[in-house]
Amino acid sequence: MNILLIYPKFPDTFWSFTYALSFIGKKSAFPPLGLLTVAAMLPEKWSRRLVDVNVESLTDKDLLWADMAFIGGMAVQRKSARQIINRCIELNLKVVAGGPLFTSEPDEFLDVDHLVLDEAERTLPLFLADLQNGHAKKVYRAPSFCDLCDTPVPSWELIKMKRYASMSIQFSRGCPFNCEFCNVTALFGHKPRLKDPQQVIAELDRIYAAGWRSSIFFVDDNFIGNKGYLKTHLLPALIEWRKDKKGCVFFTEASINLADDPELLDMMARSGFDAVFIGIESPDEGSLTECHKTQNKNRDLLESVAIIHRSGLQVMGGFIVGFDCDLPSIFQQQIDFIQKSGIVTAMVGMLQAPPGTRLFDRLSRESRIINIFSGDNVDGTTNIIPRMGMDKLSDGYQLIMKQIYSPKNYYQRVRTLLKELKTPEINQPINFQRFLSLFRSAFRLGVLGKERFHYWRLMVWTLIRKPRLMPVAITLSIYGHHYRKICELYIY
Repeated sequence: MNILLIYPKFPDTFWSFTYALSFIGKKSAFPPLGLLTVAAMLPEKWSRRLVDVNVESLTDKDLLWADMAFIGGMAVQRKSARQIINRCIELNLKVVAGGPLFTSEPDEFLDVDHLVLDEAERTLPLFLADLQNGHAKKVYRAPSFCDLCDTPVPSWELIKMKRYASMSIQFSRGCPFNCEFCNVTALFGHKPRLKDPQQVIAELDRIYAAGWRSSIFFVDDNFIGNKGYLKTHLLPALIEWRKDKKGCVFFTEASINLADDPELLDMMARSGFDAVFIGIESPDEGSLTECHKTQNKNRDLLESVAIIHRSGLQVMGGFIVGFDCDLPSIFQQQIDFIQKSGIVTAMVGMLQAPPGTRLFDRLSRESRIINIFSGDNVDGTTNIIPRMGMDKLSDGYQLIMKQIYSPKNYYQRVRTLLKELKTPEINQPINFQRFLSLFRSAFRLGVLGKERFHYWRLMVWTLIRKPRLMPVAITLSIYGHHYRKICELYIY
């Protein structure tokens, strides 16, 4: 069979980095790791092609070549996924769909030929066996979670790596916490399931052998879900792997209790990690109690962030407004916390209720679900009726975004971060991509940009005070350009 794997387009949003990618000559931030992994599970005798519409066009010629199309994606890709499905139907091309979007909302895609849902390691073999025998079913669901030891090395040969800003790898699935608004545990469970170090190293070797020498994103929803295994098995293996490897640096997602473990912080820095995304959510204890964010309670969140910064890992933070117990003062509280913390990449969103979460179930019972879940954290919308009222929430949200992404406040946060941030253990060598980013940022931001005064002030300050962190300052300046564009698109 000829199998065409299709990855839908991301809209311009916080994590798309659309307006930053042009500085480094890339087309997309991340590759379609899920589809690349599915491709590796297909029969070897089948012909496979992958079209990521974030980096190339999907043509009728592509669709006419295929016997079957495999489509995967997340909620934020819904519009593009629907358009692709409609094109396939028009050309009588059978569609197989899976991934978080379709797993969470299967009833919205009843025109798809086959819904292979939940984890592909469990459901895809069943579908392939039935397809071979001529009686493939409409829907495949998994009764349990898979063992990640069954997950193959992704088929990296199906993409052109140079089109992407970062590569991706997965070590674990699942999270031990139980945040009410989060669908991670609904999709992957509470008990972290892990790959063994040999699997991770084999995947890194494949990426490195393909010539990759830049950022690699560990896409785990909570990388430190099993600290003991991490410290005794994976991180020592990564430290050893790095000894004769140049250029690659890692970043990931974790919970705030990372700050409680100095040994873990040290090992992550020595392994090559230089950034971590953490769900801060709110500086208000009442809001944290409401959403069952227990790991964030009863601690000095500002000090926890500072501890992580001083270890050499930059904290990227997620924040939410619109909890039931939020008062009008929450908006200024969020602004003050973000500015004091030095969290430059601050993703602030209105509370949304993803299908499958306890929040969705609770608000459904209260008749407070009003829209489809957009999957976009910063588009200025919500799918719920907030207790404080939509107008107050919207006005307060816009105030936060205008404040934290104004050039003055943004560049001030960069300096706050750089003052605290320990110089990372791993330094990336200067290459053409980094030289290009320096040149383009100096021209676009330092000459043409409205923020040119703040840009050059930061560059001079960094050169004098923290010269080894100059690449970080340039990168964050470029990110700021992107974030402001997103604010202009959705908020202002």
